Amino acid sequence: MISLKLLAALIAIVQIVGAQTTSLKPGLYAMIRTSEGLITAKLYERETPIAVRNFVGLAQGTKPWKDPKTGAMVKRPLYENITFHRVIPGVMIQSGDPTGTGSHPCGVTIPDEFLPGLRFDRTGRLAVANTGNPDSGGCQFFITTDAMSQWTGKYTIFGEVVSGLDVADKISHGRVRGERPVEPAKLLGVTIERVGSGGA
Repeated sequence: MISLKLLAALIAIVQIVGAQTTSLKPGLYAMIRTSEGLITAKLYERETPIAVRNFVGLAQGTKPWKDPKTGAMVKRPLYENITFHRVIPGVMIQSGDPTGTGSHPCGVTIPDEFLPGLRFDRTGRLAVANTGNPDSGGCQFFITTDAMSQWTGKYTIFGEVVSGLDVADKISHGRVRGERPVEPAKLLGVTIERVGSGGA
């Protein structure tokens, strides 16, 4: 009897996970695993191909980045066991710096990709962080938890959260000193998954 209950529970779990994947429209997705839960984002591979290729390469370890300990360029997944080092409460969460300081020069820069139709007019925008200078984005990214229209044309939007916005919002409401979380949430890893066929 116990084995039948266990089997039924396993089948239910598989059906739930399968339903989440099948409910996604065809496209390229980032499964962003955090210490607070899963955030799923659809990547705009056709609209902002440079930013998406950069993010995917860094997530999968196929694009080199500068190791802060050795200074050497390395090919390994960057977005593993690092922190959300910057939080603007109720507005956005930021990660992508292995030092957790927000100031590590990761050895990667990409050009801006600003499109008229991609605006910070809603929550859940996935975007490339930068220094404030043109074409200065690289390894860091952020997710908005509020509309921030004044950021349009300043940061490349390369995706949107399709599930787990509540997780991002929870992270954005942790205790902070300035924009530094007191107890930073962890970015455990990013998995890239294609749903359906095709691609850019």
